[in-house]
Amino acid sequence: MKTKVAVIFGGRTVEHEVSIITGIQAFCALNREKYDPIPLYISKDNRFYTGEELGKIETYRDMDACLAAATQVLLIPSENGVDMIRYPAKKFGNNLVGSFEVALPTVHGTNVEDGTLMGMLEMLNIPYASCDVTSSAVGMDKFLMKSALFDAGVPVLPALPFSGKDYALHSEAICNTIEKAIGYPVIVKPVNLGSSVGITRADNREKLQAALDTAFGFATRALVEKAVTPLREINCSVLGDPDEARASVCEEPVNSDEILSYKDKYLSGSKSGKSGGMSDLKRRCPADIPEELTAKVQELAVKTFTALGCTGVARIDFLNNPETGELWVNEINTIPGSLSFYLWEAAGLPFDALLDELIALAWKRQRQRESLSFSYDTNILSSVSLGGAKGTKGGKLS
Repeated sequence: MKTKVAVIFGGRTVEHEVSIITGIQAFCALNREKYDPIPLYISKDNRFYTGEELGKIETYRDMDACLAAATQVLLIPSENGVDMIRYPAKKFGNNLVGSFEVALPTVHGTNVEDGTLMGMLEMLNIPYASCDVTSSAVGMDKFLMKSALFDAGVPVLPALPFSGKDYALHSEAICNTIEKAIGYPVIVKPVNLGSSVGITRADNREKLQAALDTAFGFATRALVEKAVTPLREINCSVLGDPDEARASVCEEPVNSDEILSYKDKYLSGSKSGKSGGMSDLKRRCPADIPEELTAKVQELAVKTFTALGCTGVARIDFLNNPETGELWVNEINTIPGSLSFYLWEAAGLPFDALLDELIALAWKRQRQRESLSFSYDTNILSSVSLGGAKGTKGGKLS
């Protein structure tokens, strides 16, 4: 019997379109002899849709027609996994559209990858092939991630966090603090976005203010850190869970600016002129770097993955100064673009085999969860008294 796998993508995020690409790539790569893949698309207003046409990338060129051809559903836990119930329901007939046994999240960015979707999947009690709520949330928040990795002994660049409210009230003082504590050039980032959205390099006061304005347009908090000069970027993927994890080959992205931009990642590099997500990025793979540096990157990638308690496949991005040899973890992508399949193919693991391992990891974690107790049998409600008033403040437990 084939396993029914829901490939989940989309969502209310600036990386919505990128997620669609990753989702369709995974949907097409799943082995049809083992799995019955189901496309489960989250619209920009957080509605869930399914339907055969949603498994085709061409469908998304006209979003109105796309949704008209799809079926909106609600997700309900059932004995066999999760049922997809038609919404609005028909007055007559069967409203069960389908069901699935395991979820493969291929979402990117805030409101989905940051643990939001994982929390819903936990509530549905369904196995899912990605990081859990905590590691997803920490991985998405660049400052929390830096703090956790620093405590684990992983090299990260020092950074200063600022809130949009504080910047609105004390912009000159904040700029003075940045210039004194860090100095130019600096990199300004929204704290909780990915795909290089809202990230800007600044080398003077005017550009710094513009960079902060940009960052606060995408997030309520921003991070400022020293720009590495000269800079070489190196990426490495990790596959596994906190018990056992291994690293892929390394890649060196080829960027057209001082930093790897959204355009570099998703809007360039394809000979056909069509985007294939991160798999179309201009890169050197394997990276043309010394063997000892490759080994160090792979070691730190696995250490980062395990320090944050990750499960599934992630990509860790590094900053390297080729003149001094210094190396820092820049960030982790808990659900990387294209699931980093190109890095694993270069390591000898085909895309369909990568997905096999991800689904096996989902079932493993679910078995571990089912061995835990989530209830504590007591008779506490039999002795509760709220003073005779419904909802009265000051009610006591007798």
